[in-house]
Amino acid sequence: MSLVKFNNGAKNTGLMNDFNDVFGSIFTDALLPGHLITKIPAVNISENNDQYHIEMAVPGLKKEDFKVNLEGDVLTISAEIKKEAEKEEKQYKKQEFSYSSFLRSFTLPDSVDHGSIDATYKDGVLVIEVAKKEEAKNAVRQIEIK
Repeated sequence: MSLVKFNNGAKNTGLMNDFNDVFGSIFTDALLPGHLITKIPAVNISENNDQYHIEMAVPGLKKEDFKVNLEGDVLTISAEIKKEAEKEEKQYKKQEFSYSSFLRSFTLPDSVDHGSIDATYKDGVLVIEVAKKEEAKNAVRQIEIK
């Protein structure tokens, strides 16, 4: 039995759309196995008064696999993973290599403090905190009514 993906969100108006939903999924899944599809990690970016907060979902890696670089106003996050698997069965020897990598770049605004960028990796999530310059932080003050 095989799972087939359907586009339930869109209205299908004919037989051809149903055909494309079924067979497009089968051909894509069969002809492009997981190791051939480029996978770019999902990113969440948020901002508060003091900093920008970047979270990247990258499970299964180690912190040594990452490179985080800042060149000018461009923050680049990359990783390259090389896996080798070796099996010996009877007189046959099988060796499989797997390489995967990604690169994400973000242009930082002028309001960031380039000297205050921190990165941590825990539980499959890479977190990068980029502090804002003091003059870019929104000052909260009480305004007296005259």
